[in-house]
Amino acid sequence: MGESELRKAASMLGRAERIVVFTGAGMSAESGVPTFRDALTGLWQRYDAQQLATPEAFHADPALVWGWYEWRRDLVRRTTPNAGHLAVAEIEARVPHAVLVTQNVDDLHERAGSAAPVHLHGSLFAPRCSACDRPASVPDGGAEPVGGRRLPPPRCAGCAAPVRPGVVWFGEALPQSALAAAVEAAASCDLLVTVGTSGLVYPAAEIPQVAARFGATVVQVDPGETALDEVADVNLRGTAAQVLPALVEAAWP
Repeated sequence: MGESELRKAASMLGRAERIVVFTGAGMSAESGVPTFRDALTGLWQRYDAQQLATPEAFHADPALVWGWYEWRRDLVRRTTPNAGHLAVAEIEARVPHAVLVTQNVDDLHERAGSAAPVHLHGSLFAPRCSACDRPASVPDGGAEPVGGRRLPPPRCAGCAAPVRPGVVWFGEALPQSALAAAVEAAASCDLLVTVGTSGLVYPAAEIPQVAARFGATVVQVDPGETALDEVADVNLRGTAAQVLPALVEAAWP
């Protein structure tokens, strides 16, 4: 991360009136949250993530799929927000019109102080009925996560159908309300900061491109090159926990 790029991005951030922060898996990497496929460790290694994360998999073996997601949820419970999450919350506190859009399902943004993130891919902490879509309570965390354990899902309090994880599975559409809110925010912002996302997962990857098409400045924070390099006006090479606190400090010394 060069000083000149940081100063340029900080100047844009300090002047911006309508900001979108768009985050992906790299946002939570320094908190120790395993990526989707990295979570296939231990006894879960014999499974294919794309075979576990589908409506068909849940229908065929609800206990297997629910057990895997409970294990993932317990792993996330044992992590904490990093300095990058805290910096995002500070941006939201300083800018009246700031919208956080995330592809992450770990809820670390909320734990860092972000009030109402737009969750494009759902949340591990928002299970719902597989039949009537009624929200369900989050099971209490247990002891140390156990890999490879089947757990029958709880039943819906309304219709008694199995409760499913509140995430977007392969083959499912993104939540229409979340996608619409993200597109609207991107189309009306003057600055979009994209953090830790490859820009390859669609339709979520369209969000920075929408902002650019409507004339917003795009700042990217990522340690390596991504598909969004050409969209970004400024590329800040580094991790979220390294770059975002420095960016906030430079914008509001």
